[in-house]
Amino acid sequence: MFVRPRQRNGQACAQLPALAKDCEAIHVSPIIMRMQTPDEALASAAAGGDREAFAALLARHYDRIFGLAFRLTGVRAEAEDLTQDICIALPGKLASYRRAARFTTWLYRVTVNAAHDRRRRHATHTKAADGWGDWERARRAEMTEADDARQWLAATMARLSPELRDTVALTLGEELSQAEAAEVLGLSEGTIAWRMSEVKKRLRDHARAEGML
Repeated sequence: MFVRPRQRNGQACAQLPALAKDCEAIHVSPIIMRMQTPDEALASAAAGGDREAFAALLARHYDRIFGLAFRLTGVRAEAEDLTQDICIALPGKLASYRRAARFTTWLYRVTVNAAHDRRRRHATHTKAADGWGDWERARRAEMTEADDARQWLAATMARLSPELRDTVALTLGEELSQAEAAEVLGLSEGTIAWRMSEVKKRLRDHARAEGML
């Protein structure tokens, strides 16, 4: 389902570049007609200025972008801002898309790179940790025994370094294979395997420290 991006700093998407206006308003009928068109064909058309193709891509993949953005940042407000940043920049970035990679692989890479840029610009690692801390305190007030293990896992993942969290977001959150995650991150499959081994080790260490093992 397509989710309308929220407004930021009092400016609606109507003030964005021409193609990015489709973040705000989509002509539903043309999109429905193009929903069977492959991503790669839509991306090529959108790169050439086809607004309906761009709108169809957003309708198809907005939730995917936001979901990964949330896993990468851990804070809903940060994820919303990051997703809107990507929507704004996507029309220009489509010119660099090459069909050698699947469109979803390319889109994951764009999202991860945008998250890295945002961390560097705004030191979001600390802010994200604070946000996860707020979330953790809130969930402790409302949690039930049924979801305790899942919530503990999410909070523990938030303590990982950005590099490990990126890897977990792709392999566990997006259910990519280690080979696919390696392609998105521009790393070797062996590096991804090492990172996941390190994640498991740190989870065990946290569990022992909290008396769970």
